[in-house]
Amino acid sequence: MAALATTAFALFLLCVSDFISVSAKGGFTVDLIHRDSPRSPFYNPSETPSQRLKNAFHRSFGRLSHLKPTNHYSVAQPNQAESTLISNRGDYLMELSIGTPPFSITAIADTGSDLIWTQCEPCVNCYTQTDPIFDPSKSSTYKTIHCSSNQCTELKGRCPAKGSGSGSACQYEVDYGIQYTIGNLAVDTLTLPSTTGRNVSFPKTIIGCGHNNTGTFDKKETGIVGLGGGDESLITQLGTSIDGKFSYCLVPFAWEGNQTSKLNFGDNAVVSGSGVVSTPIVEYPTQKTFFFLTLKAISVGKVKVPYSSSSSASSKGNIIIDSGTTLTLLEPSFYSKLEKVVDKVVGGERVNDSQIGIPLCYKVSQSKYLKLPNITVHFSGGNVKLKPNNTFIRVSDEALCFAFAPAVLVPSLYGNVAQADFLVGYDVKKKTVSFKPTDCTKV
Repeated sequence: MAALATTAFALFLLCVSDFISVSAKGGFTVDLIHRDSPRSPFYNPSETPSQRLKNAFHRSFGRLSHLKPTNHYSVAQPNQAESTLISNRGDYLMELSIGTPPFSITAIADTGSDLIWTQCEPCVNCYTQTDPIFDPSKSSTYKTIHCSSNQCTELKGRCPAKGSGSGSACQYEVDYGIQYTIGNLAVDTLTLPSTTGRNVSFPKTIIGCGHNNTGTFDKKETGIVGLGGGDESLITQLGTSIDGKFSYCLVPFAWEGNQTSKLNFGDNAVVSGSGVVSTPIVEYPTQKTFFFLTLKAISVGKVKVPYSSSSSASSKGNIIIDSGTTLTLLEPSFYSKLEKVVDKVVGGERVNDSQIGIPLCYKVSQSKYLKLPNITVHFSGGNVKLKPNNTFIRVSDEALCFAFAPAVLVPSLYGNVAQADFLVGYDVKKKTVSFKPTDCTKV
């Protein structure tokens, strides 16, 4: 599920105080905290760095069932089967508040989905969470969307089946592959914290009040905030306020300090200056959630490996940029060609570890013999030059692994290890994604 590592994105630290509105020319910035950072509520000091990495890799592969471009709303069936599911949690988390008075929630921030939702009372079937569950009856600004309204139709919501006990509220269902949430669509005030010291409130934000939610979420996770490109996402709903711009700067995975990553909105999200590379966002009208880019090739040193696919899919818009997936996951036939070139350059003794799930790893004891190549990702419109910490990860005392892997998924996924130490800016009005090399620990 997007966020989900990953799967998906960040923790906004909340301090509820004065509310301000954001002008179309304004901007603000919030903190993002990796789920394995010492500042994260999920931080487990007993885990080794290699254990954290393996967990992140597993979340990357678990995310695949969700990040197929088929995500949509559908009518919820009252007697739908339930299963014990594999978690698709993301790498970054966020805190925000909803309602009046503001009610704080901790949610997965997910660039691979749209709806903002939290578990709500009464919970017909909810997973266990540590914090109190949001009670919409206690919010003076909460209002359900009527199932017969034009808004419900536009959001692809449905009227509940007779006898389901949900009244006339517009009902949603979001399927995250093997996880789902079902509930009522509503509007309420959403409040975000800001590093300016003042909170930012947005009235009449579309949210989902989840009454039937299935998945192995952590007890401290209370829902998901969709940051995708669809109509219900936070980014789209803030569109005029932030002029369609947001950006983030992700601190590298292996960073052990307390430095937070940053998520910027509006004018604060503009990516400009020396070294900026921009590439077009490819739009598919039926798949607005995902940010599709076009990967043309990947160079290993001076050897360029042109993108190729064994499928009949178009080469345009062939990769999704995803802040919630750790690894970069490529179409198998293309990955195979890339791996051969990388392995030839790197040399050294290979090591296999089925628990890691990455095919190309080398013995760390041979590291002095390894030649880590310069790797450049060629997108349509520009080239992104990666550093070794974007392409290789030390996963244990014994193994150094290539942070790319094959996956049967069309399109491919451009993960957050490759994005670390870049200021990555999205402009949904100009339909571009920009990359600027940046030391994100100093932003």
